[in-house]
Amino acid sequence: MPLFELVFKIIHDCPFGDFSRRFPSLKMFFWCNGDHDVIEIVSVSKESEAQVMEELAQLSGIVEQTFEKGRIHLIVKQCACQYEGTISELIDEFNILHLSPVIHDEGWEYYRVIVFRHEDIDQLFQRFDEKGYQYEIIRKAPFEGMISSSLTLTVDALFSSLTEKQLAALVMAHSNGYYSFPRQTNVKNLAALKRVPRTTFQEHLQKGESKLLSSLMPFLQLYVHLPLEVKQRITSAAIT
Repeated sequence: MPLFELVFKIIHDCPFGDFSRRFPSLKMFFWCNGDHDVIEIVSVSKESEAQVMEELAQLSGIVEQTFEKGRIHLIVKQCACQYEGTISELIDEFNILHLSPVIHDEGWEYYRVIVFRHEDIDQLFQRFDEKGYQYEIIRKAPFEGMISSSLTLTVDALFSSLTEKQLAALVMAHSNGYYSFPRQTNVKNLAALKRVPRTTFQEHLQKGESKLLSSLMPFLQLYVHLPLEVKQRITSAAIT
C-alpha cells in the first residue's frame, strides 16, 4: 500500500491551544529535539509582547530568547511532547510519522503526517472522536516524495522567502570572496560588478542574509541545545 500525506487541524484543551485562542493575532511554530522546543512566534505587536513573554515563561520556562521585528524565537525548558495526552503522543501511538513544525493558530493545532496504513489514521481519528476533539482534514494525498527530504532542511524551507535579487546578491558575494576570511572584496566592488548603486546592492545582500539566518535559526537553536554526547555522535557519523 502506498504512503500518503495528511494535513489536519484539531482543537482541544491544552495550554498552548488556550494561549493561542487568547492571542488570536499570533501564529506559533513548534520544533522539537526531544529535550527542548523551539517556538517561533510571528505577528507579535509591541503592546502584547511583554504579556506574551510573561505567560509563555509561566507555561514552560524559557532557556533562551531572541527578538526581531514582529517575531520571537524561544528555547523552552520542556518540550510539549513530554506532557501526557498531547496530540503528538497519540500520533506516535499509531505508528504515524509526524513532520515538524506543529502550528498553533487561533486555538487550532495544525499537523502534517505521513501515514503507512489507512487503518492507523482511522484509529487515530476514532481516538479523537472518543475524546470529543474537534478536527478537520485539510489535505490527503499520496506521498510521492522522499521521506528523507521531508525530515531535513530543504531548499524551499531555506530560500522561499528570498527574492531573486537577494539570492543573486548572496551568490555573487560568495563567489567573489566576500564571505572568505580575510574578506577578498567589499560591497562597493560587488555593486560595481553588478552595475547597480552600492546602497541598492547592500540592501539586497543584507535583507538576504537576514532572511536566510531567520530560516536557519530554529534548527541552529535546537542544535545548540543538544547534549554534547549527541553532537559528538553526529560529528562522528558525518566524518565516517
